[in-house]
Amino acid sequence: MANKHVGSSFDDFLAEEGRLEEATATAMKRIIAWQIAHEMKAQKLSKTAMAERMHTSRAALNRLLDEEDTSLTLTTLASALTALGKRMEFKLAA
Repeated sequence: MANKHVGSSFDDFLAEEGRLEEATATAMKRIIAWQIAHEMKAQKLSKTAMAERMHTSRAALNRLLDEEDTSLTLTTLASALTALGKRMEFKLAA
């Protein structure tokens, strides 16, 4: 019996299974969390200091750094980037 997925992409498979958006969101969140954690380390910022710069709690910062929690708001992201002296560029792609 031939495999119906031979020749298709992994994105095609995820879309067919109804999981493409979830997988994409999780991947994006992992990248964002990793980059913020990496920059915090480069600037020698503790979680407490970062939360203070963001004017938020450590719990909120922990949610931001949690790679699995995709409920990130743009306000929280903007606050983190400002605290680090950074900005983010978004681009829509086909």
